Amino acid sequence: MNNSKKAGRYQRIYEQLKDLLVKTNSPIARMATINAVLHHKMDGFFWTGFYLFTDGKLLVGPYQGSLACQELQKDNGVCWACYNAQQPVIVPNVHEFPGHIACDSRSNSEICIPVFDTENKIVAILDIDSALFENFDDTDARELSRIAALIYA
Repeated sequence: MNNSKKAGRYQRIYEQLKDLLVKTNSPIARMATINAVLHHKMDGFFWTGFYLFTDGKLLVGPYQGSLACQELQKDNGVCWACYNAQQPVIVPNVHEFPGHIACDSRSNSEICIPVFDTENKIVAILDIDSALFENFDDTDARELSRIAALIYA
């Protein structure tokens, strides 16, 4: 999908989520709703979920897709790279990413987006895997960051 079409789809998803998420203030409910919409409306997303930062750990939260890793080994993998950098991380080929955590062997590319609370602290990581190589780019990072910001809006 070209970037213009992708940006348009994300914009429609963003508007839909804004309408859906006003029905609750629960971050977990909002994460679950975001997962469901993204997972079913974006091409190539086979695992869509959140890892929650709890007591110094990244623990699986709401997700759609195959069975997830329950807890991610500290400072390994794309989610921890995102947490430590405090910015989105795009991995075109996870097999070339040092310390990649393979929760599902079908994963070939991945994007992680930090989720900030109202005090600007990272409370979760939006993690999306694709079976396609190079499925994610700066358009995804920008638009998924806007969507993740809705959790604490």
